[in-house]
Amino acid sequence: PATPSHRACHMPATPGIRGFVQQCLESAPMSESQSLVIEERRGAVVCLALNRPERHHALSAALSDQLGDAILRASEDPEVAAIILTGTGEKAFCAGGDMLEMSGVEENAAVARSRGAGGLFGVIAKAPQPVIAAVNGYCFGGGARMAIGCDIRIASTNASFRLPGAEYGLVVAAASLPRLVGAARAKELIFTARRFDAQEAFDYGLVTSLHQPGELMEAAWAMGQTIAGMSRSSVQESKRVIDTATLSDDARHMEDDANRRLRGSPEQVARFRDATKRVTGR
Repeated sequence: PATPSHRACHMPATPGIRGFVQQCLESAPMSESQSLVIEERRGAVVCLALNRPERHHALSAALSDQLGDAILRASEDPEVAAIILTGTGEKAFCAGGDMLEMSGVEENAAVARSRGAGGLFGVIAKAPQPVIAAVNGYCFGGGARMAIGCDIRIASTNASFRLPGAEYGLVVAAASLPRLVGAARAKELIFTARRFDAQEAFDYGLVTSLHQPGELMEAAWAMGQTIAGMSRSSVQESKRVIDTATLSDDARHMEDDANRRLRGSPEQVARFRDATKRVTGR
């Protein structure tokens, strides 16, 4: 068996979105020397774990850039056959964008230089290898869009999902979710921005299997190793054909154009600022 290599690389449950974010804000800050992405490799499979637990792996500019760089390295490595994305711990996959940073409550000079979450999603989409999302808890907003952009999603039984773009005045995953759950279900989930659990995600076809929290990662590794045992050229060409058959570049451009128009508008700014105050208390 392959020897794992690493690169530098419980909280009690609190009901409600506000409670879960308050847990994040009250946690001790992470040391600046601690990597925001932890990388582990087993043979031809690379696992990249988001490592910002004090914010439930919310996508700050720094995390988006570190994760994008790590995915690029893996995708350009001819010895890598599959990539796994997950979050450290068993509480969260990714809570979405960092609301305090995005709303300007917390200043970050790196934001202007960052590729941002949008650039991160593009890096994931362009990876030739299959990308597996191991969703191990909260999967909201940009985190849900990131999971939807992966090729395969498996989840722990404690996972939960939400696409709050309509509440915040943005379009989130409208171009990509319909191919997984159908147009009618995608419209319901996007228009209402409601939270749904792992069993619902499985029933809708968003995730392909459910696992106990302590068993999720071994299932992800096993799937990655199975894929690694196949013809890499065949797998990558199959991925390219399936994506061409099911993803619309026109729809993706429409979503990007819509967000360029919406982001920064008076309504969007007010909605996002109100949501930030409501969720974080700041």
